[in-house]
Amino acid sequence: MTEHRIAPGAAVGVTEEMIHEVVHGFYDKVRGDPALGPIFNGAIGEAEWPPHLAKMCDFWSSVLLMTGRFKGSPMAAHVRIGDLRPTHFARWLHLFRQTVGTLCPPPAAALFVARSEMIARSLQLGIAASRGELPSATG
Repeated sequence: MTEHRIAPGAAVGVTEEMIHEVVHGFYDKVRGDPALGPIFNGAIGEAEWPPHLAKMCDFWSSVLLMTGRFKGSPMAAHVRIGDLRPTHFARWLHLFRQTVGTLCPPPAAALFVARSEMIARSLQLGIAASRGELPSATG
């Protein structure tokens, strides 16, 4: 008998529509943010935003609903940006928490936040390693 796993997002009520709302709402905040806006708007041209948002919807769908739609290399994309610092990731997480806290029921918001924190840690470690930096044990 084959065991069917329920995607973690499906188990807490995450839907494709919810992912779309979160991604678009979050990046609206990011683009207008004084710290993050210049970084994102500098890395992503105006005409590139619609495909980027679609890719981020695919990413979160793959992470939370196990759809496997995302094709990409987030680490390489973030390493190329150059001057990303822990403060940028802290701000990114703050805006993400705000967004999911507003748009999602608590169990779905908690899952989004938990996964975003893991992703942020992974990206920070990868960026530090690419720079030859040793991250601190606390950060």
